[in-house]
Amino acid sequence: KVADKLAGMCKTEKEEYEKYWDDISPFIKYGCLKDDKFCEKMTDYILFKDIDGKYMTLPECLELPDKKESEEATGEDGEKVEAEVVEDEKSSDKDKDKDKDKDKDKDKVRKIVYYVTDLQQQSQYINMFREQGMNAVVMTHNIDQPFINQLESKNEDIKFMRIDADITDSSKEESTKKEKKQNEKDAKTLTELFHEVAGNDKVTVKLEVLKNEGISSVLTVSEESRRMQDMMKMYSVGGMDMGMFGSEGETLVLNSRNELVKYLINHRDSEDAKLFTAQLYDLAVIANRPLSADAMTKFVARSNEIMLKLAEK
Repeated sequence: KVADKLAGMCKTEKEEYEKYWDDISPFIKYGCLKDDKFCEKMTDYILFKDIDGKYMTLPECLELPDKKESEEATGEDGEKVEAEVVEDEKSSDKDKDKDKDKDKDKDKVRKIVYYVTDLQQQSQYINMFREQGMNAVVMTHNIDQPFINQLESKNEDIKFMRIDADITDSSKEESTKKEKKQNEKDAKTLTELFHEVAGNDKVTVKLEVLKNEGISSVLTVSEESRRMQDMMKMYSVGGMDMGMFGSEGETLVLNSRNELVKYLINHRDSEDAKLFTAQLYDLAVIANRPLSADAMTKFVARSNEIMLKLAEK
C-alpha cells in the first residue's frame, strides 16, 4: 500500500513528491533492501538528484538506447561493444536459438550511471563532466552504496560508476598514432619517477591528451577496487591502519597538453623534477581524497618551497 501511494504521488504530484524526497529517501531505500516486492514496485519511482539539483527517476537516468539500433555500449568487462540487432524471425532450429542466447549474454548492453559521493571533494571531476555536457547523480548517504549494489544485482543492464572511476572519452582529444606512441614512451619514463617520489609502486601512470589544458593530473580509482576498499574499511577493526589497503586500481592520468607536464617530460633530469613530480601527484590525490597527516605536512612545506623559488627569480 505504501509503495502504491508513493508511486501514485510520483506520477500525479511529482513536484510535491520531490519536496519530501530528501527526507524520506533513506527509509524508502532501506525498505527496498529489506523487501524485494517493495523494491520491485518502487524501482521506477526512486528519485535521483543530479549535480544541478534536478530530480530524475531511474528510467530517466538510464535513457537506454534501442537495442535494435547498432550503437556503442559498454560490456561487462568495461570494453565498448556493439548493441546487438534483435530480429523477430521465428526459428525451429533450437541450436540456433541457443547460439543467439549466448551471443546476447556475451554482448549484453550495460548502461553506466555515474554518481558523486562528495560534491566538494570531487568538484574537479564534476567540472570535467559539466565541460563535456555530461551528468551524474548525487549519492551521499551511507545507505546509497548497498542500495546501488542491490539495483545492479536486480538489473543486469545497469552499472553504477563513481565519477572519479575513470576519465571518460568525451574529456579526451583524439590523438594520432604518433602521439599515442610518444605518450606511451613518456609514460614509461615518468612511471619510475612517480613511483619513487610518491613511494607507491602500485599506481599506474598514463599520459592522455585532455581537452582542458588547465588540468595537469587526475587520479582515478577503478569502481571494483574502490568498493572493495570501502567494504574492507567498513569491517576493519578499530585502530587498524587504513593505508594497508594500498592503491590497487589507482591510475594517475597526466595531461600531455598541460604546460607543467610538458616541462616535466622535457626536464625529467633537472634538480626540480622530483619537486614538481611530488606536487603533481599530491594535487591529483587532493582532488580525489584527503591527504594523510604526513602527506599534508609535506605538501604544505613543498608548496612553500616552490613559492620561494618563484620569489627568488
